[in-house]
Parts: sequence; C-alpha cells; structure tokens
Amino acid sequence: MKNASVAFVAFAALCWGLSGGIGGILTADNWDPVVVSFYRGAIGLIFVLAWLGLRPQNHGLATPQLWLWSAIAGLGVAGNFAFYFVSIAEGSVAVAATLMYCAPVFVYLVSFTLKLEKPSMSKWVAIALVMVGIVLLTGIYDIGAGDVTLIAAVAGLLSGLSYALFIFGFKYAAPHGTPQSILVIAFTVLAVILFALSDFSEAVNVLTTPSWPLFVILGVLGAGLSFISYIVGLRYTAPAIASIIAMVEPVTASLFGVVVLDQSLATLQVLGMALILITVTSLSVYSNIKDKSIVTEPFTES
Repeated sequence: MKNASVAFVAFAALCWGLSGGIGGILTADNWDPVVVSFYRGAIGLIFVLAWLGLRPQNHGLATPQLWLWSAIAGLGVAGNFAFYFVSIAEGSVAVAATLMYCAPVFVYLVSFTLKLEKPSMSKWVAIALVMVGIVLLTGIYDIGAGDVTLIAAVAGLLSGLSYALFIFGFKYAAPHGTPQSILVIAFTVLAVILFALSDFSEAVNVLTTPSWPLFVILGVLGAGLSFISYIVGLRYTAPAIASIIAMVEPVTASLFGVVVLDQSLATLQVLGMALILITVTSLSVYSNIKDKSIVTEPFTES
C-alpha cells in the first residue's frame, strides 16, 4: 500500500509537470492563459464532482466554515493556474514551474507573520538561498535582457503565492469536510472566477477548435486525475517523502520545455533553478521531520 501511495504522489507530480508543457503549447498558439486555465479547472471540477458522488459520506457541505475556507482555496488555485500560464506565455515553462515551486517559502513567510510557525535560523537561511536562486533564474538584476520578462517573473511568483493561499484555505477547510467536498467548492469558485475573466468568444471557440483534445488532456491531467491522485497518495505517504517526490513536477515541466518547446536556460539560470529546487525540497523535508509543518499537513488531515 505504501509503494502504491508513493506511485500516486509521483503520478500527480508528473501530471502537473506535463500540464505546464501542454499549457505552453496552447499559449504558444495564442490561446489566452485565462481561457486555458478555465478549461483546466472546469474539467477538473467534473472529476472531483464524480469523486464526491462516489464518496458522499461526511461531506460537511452544510457547514459555513467549509464554504468559507474552500472558497479561499478556490481563489488561490484560480490565481495559481492563471498566473502560471501567464508566466509560461511571457517566459518559459522551466522558469514558471520553478517559481511556482517556491510556494512553500511563501507559506513559511505568512506563517511566521501570523505566528503559525516558529522561525529558525535554518529556515531563514533556506529562504535566503531561494531568493538568491530566484535572482539567478529570472535574471532580475538585468531583467529584459534575456528570455525572462518582468511580467513572466512576477506572474511566476504570484502563481506560487496563490498556491500558498490554496494551501492555507485547504488546511482550515479540512476539519469541516472531506477533501472531495473542499475541492468541489474550490474548483467551482475557480470556474466562476476564470470564466468571468475570460474572453467569452474565445472560450466558446475552444469547443470547435482542432486543439480541443489538448484542452481536455490538460484538464484531465492538470486538475482531474492529479489532485485526486495526490490526496489519495498522501494518506499513506510520509510528508517528507512527498516533498521529495514533488520535485518531479518542475523537472518534468522543464524537460518538456527544453525537448518539446525548444526552450533553453543559460548557465546562471540552471544554477538558480537547481538552488531553488534543492533548497525548497530540503526545507520541506526538514520541517516535516522536525515538526508538523503547514506545507503538506493540510492534505493529510482528512
């Protein structure tokens, strides 16, 4: 069961990595990142609705707190999807995926501010190293000179910040309902927000475009199977191990960008990427071993 659970987590991370590459293909074909994000979330909503139908017990849908925190989680995942694809469209898959992987750092900074986590020297050093990695990866010291624009860098960081908001929302919704009900509410909020922000005619055109299979695959892998697989896998997978496996996502996305989309990174960017991935993974593993961390805890409570 333990090996199967690890495989579920790895499969989810792989799906998220591939979804970044598929999103890169669609945005390169001039599809609006918001429209791409909407279909990713809307198709994911179909899957979590089916999951809730199969596991309707103790859903907690009559609890106001569940709706409040799940809606906040939905706002977070909507921002995560949209900013992620904006970053890809304006920069590259590798940069966007790596910047989004910085989400645990935002979680810790907010946790320190709200006194939900106790700061330590090791955590501050890790955060500083991630910041150095961001500078190297984005080339923010000479922004605009390379392939990474200011919009790409900011959108990538906002994607990570939005994912941190999703983590907080999920954590505080978890005591009031099941993961299925939380995700149904969250993805419903996502669909409503992104549809309202989408160009209506372009969103409708997706239904008749030759590219519609890519939209379906994106939704199935990037939101449907992946979220379900990740939560199921974490029931029997140690958070520290899950933190290591999660590195599959940015690595897969980066390889997709290089191999399929013919994107490349300069030497300093590769160094910055490696610094971020290694530091964030080490920080998550260390925190989950030493104490009960907010970074992966919300997905293991229910």
